Amino acid sequence: MSRPSVGAGTPVAEKPAPATSGGAPSGDGHGKSMNRRMRFVATILTFGGLLFGYDTGVVNGALPSMAEDFQMSQQYEGFITSALQFGAIFGAVFGGRLSDRYGRHRVMVTVAVLFTLGSLGSVLSPEWWVLALCRVVLGLAVGGASVTIPVYLAELAPSHLRGRVVSQNEFMVVFGQFLAFAFNAGITGVMDAEHANTWRWMLSVCLLPAILLWAGLTVVPESPRWLARWGRVDAMLKVLREIREQAYSKREGEEVERLAAQDEKASQGTLSELFSVRWMRRILYIGVGMAVINQISGINVVQYYGVSILTDAGFAGNAAFVVNLLIGLAGVVGVGIALGIIQRVRRKTMLTVGLVATILTLGLLASTAVFVADENPLKKWVILGSIVVFVGFMQCCIGTMTWLFMSEIYPLKVRGVAMGISTGVQWTMNFLVALLFPMLSAALGLGATIGIFVVLQVLALIWVRVKVPETKDKTLEEIEDAFKEPDAARA
Repeated sequence: MSRPSVGAGTPVAEKPAPATSGGAPSGDGHGKSMNRRMRFVATILTFGGLLFGYDTGVVNGALPSMAEDFQMSQQYEGFITSALQFGAIFGAVFGGRLSDRYGRHRVMVTVAVLFTLGSLGSVLSPEWWVLALCRVVLGLAVGGASVTIPVYLAELAPSHLRGRVVSQNEFMVVFGQFLAFAFNAGITGVMDAEHANTWRWMLSVCLLPAILLWAGLTVVPESPRWLARWGRVDAMLKVLREIREQAYSKREGEEVERLAAQDEKASQGTLSELFSVRWMRRILYIGVGMAVINQISGINVVQYYGVSILTDAGFAGNAAFVVNLLIGLAGVVGVGIALGIIQRVRRKTMLTVGLVATILTLGLLASTAVFVADENPLKKWVILGSIVVFVGFMQCCIGTMTWLFMSEIYPLKVRGVAMGISTGVQWTMNFLVALLFPMLSAALGLGATIGIFVVLQVLALIWVRVKVPETKDKTLEEIEDAFKEPDAARA
């Protein structure tokens, strides 16, 4: 799935930013690679991204067994699938604020505990509604991880490595989804896909990384930026000496303290201020629009219900689980390509290419589902191919760009409030898609339901071309000034 990203006070992650842009501090004479300590810390924290991806992707293959075990209709499948997204709404909205108040480390320990308890409860659930409640708990963990981990990583990493470190988490999210598809395929190769307990084995796999995250956090330090903001300068200096690849410099510590003061100013932005100032409302409108675009592509229909779609298309038995791996692999490759070209290609160009590609691939999928006879042996392969290409373009051009846009456009003073709203909207849309797709598909058929997403993608393309500004190679201040200019011209 396309993943929610940064939270309150998060620096832009794609390039070393000047000090005034809210980036991580720059030290003296940085090397080109992470030291062993920083690499270990990043690995532990990105287990949270791996769990994010696994827990959102595992339901894809677990649904047939769950339906058999609990004798569920498609309506209840939607409830179980969307329960995680429902919890993530609240985890995302409150996670950033809690990490600002109590520290990144404490929130991540809580997230690890929720991942562990939610996973264990899910595996042992005796009834479908107990499973749904446990997935709400997992959703709280996923939502909290989605806003806390990128902030945590960005504040721990030196500026010249920030893009690579933060992007590692984004990669781990899609890799976690791929692992979910792989374990689903492996488990169904041993057990029947519709056996009553198969889903329990699928869900149990994520217990190990959850426990590793919990245990690993015992040696992960607090964010130096957060420590400086709360006046704990000695602790900040100790952390900087531990995680930076070269000797700590006094200048670097002073820069961290100055940027922490900027974060304190950022936290003073209010909801009323965001809505009362015309140019801020315009930014919020674009940011919320990006959050909506990130979901109306239908990407999470594929991530959550891919096995069911492929089974209905004609891939019998375990074949649906095996070919579903191609979908997970397409997401991993898509994000990998995005990380390689993001420095050179304009944001709006990538969004446009992605939307055109998703319109064409979803259009092909819908047309094939409606007009090609089930007896045609090519039908299932066309459906599979269109889904694989769709996921690759979506993750490469839309998923990465929408969250990058949102991390860039909000002014420092209201960034926490605005990102809370945008992230909440993103997870709300995610929840609605997960809940409603089984009902719509049962009532209208797969082709007509996918056709709705095609129409929404066309509207999204028009909106992007008309309303969305280009932000590549601009500082946060330049982006903010560009939004202010129309208001200044009216005055």
